[in-house]
Amino acid sequence: MGRGRQFLAFIKKEFRHILRDKRTMLILLGIPIIQIILFGFAISNDIKDAKIAVFDPSRDVTTQRIIHRLHASEYFDVAYFPQNPQEIDRLFQEGKIALAILFNDRFDERLHLTGGAAIQLLADATDPNQASMMAGYASNIITMSQLELMKESRVHIPIVPEVRMLYNPQMKSAYNFVPGVMGMILILICAMMTSISIVREKELGTMEVMLASPMRPGSIIFSKVIPYFVLSVVNLVTILLLSVFVLGVPVSGSLFWLVILSFLFIIVALSLGILVSTIVRTQVAAMLISGMALMMPVMILSGMIFPIENMPLFLQYLSHVVPAKWYIRAVKVLMIEGLPVSFAAKEFVVLALMALLLITVSIKKFKVRLQ
Repeated sequence: MGRGRQFLAFIKKEFRHILRDKRTMLILLGIPIIQIILFGFAISNDIKDAKIAVFDPSRDVTTQRIIHRLHASEYFDVAYFPQNPQEIDRLFQEGKIALAILFNDRFDERLHLTGGAAIQLLADATDPNQASMMAGYASNIITMSQLELMKESRVHIPIVPEVRMLYNPQMKSAYNFVPGVMGMILILICAMMTSISIVREKELGTMEVMLASPMRPGSIIFSKVIPYFVLSVVNLVTILLLSVFVLGVPVSGSLFWLVILSFLFIIVALSLGILVSTIVRTQVAAMLISGMALMMPVMILSGMIFPIENMPLFLQYLSHVVPAKWYIRAVKVLMIEGLPVSFAAKEFVVLALMALLLITVSIKKFKVRLQ
């Protein structure tokens, strides 16, 4: 009986210790809720209400019928009607569409008289799986319209869409996952390792000893994070070399701006690591927050694996605060699509503001915690 009571007493003590630690309770109970919501709503490869553009110079009965079918489907939202091919290029470059449908002129007349009517499907193949699915759905809808027309006219009406993949005509999956892997590795090395390193010093009591030295606290913190910055730069160079020479993914745009962008993202990730170290007291807690609270959103809400446009609206808004989303988008613009840096200006500005905010908050909180 004595040992049993002691055992129960230890259990009660442990429960009290856990319940008193609000941060641990938040990690134990909050993270599973966040994970089930993210996995339940965000993980979907289905195409739903994807914004597309339609170039229709003829605007006749047949083209309007096909457009109406596309818009009425659950897959597409016909949001843009460009007046020329140059406008279509701009919509692709700005990331507003992933699919464009082009009819030739006098479509209905050519279809019934000469059989020379043509439809071209242009898909952004930086994400090969999504491009294939969107082109397949659009082709099926066009085929259904063709069958309806043949049933009404009782003559053979040939409509064979021509599919063309932009930016990645070989449909290599590496074009899609290389930018995501770059974001994931940099977050892993910078945020997780930095937070654990600093928390370890605090846990062992050596951080207070270091702060008692003549060096300023800010200098000590920077001395801790600089090695991880160097390691991240080495990882960046390794990834780029492997991407180009092993995976066959070229740097189509400016290498200079790609490197500047990556340095900016590394600074954001390092600042996140410092911020995490101000919130938690143990290495285990730092690992849990860095590994789950940071890595899971990177994998799910950055567009690395699953299209953000297919997610519920509240998750789309939530993805705006995930730094990796902006980094991956900018890498695709500079590295895969080969566009000028002006097309990634928004991503640069967002990451710069994030870096400024995180540096200010994390360093300020760190000084308050240790002084």
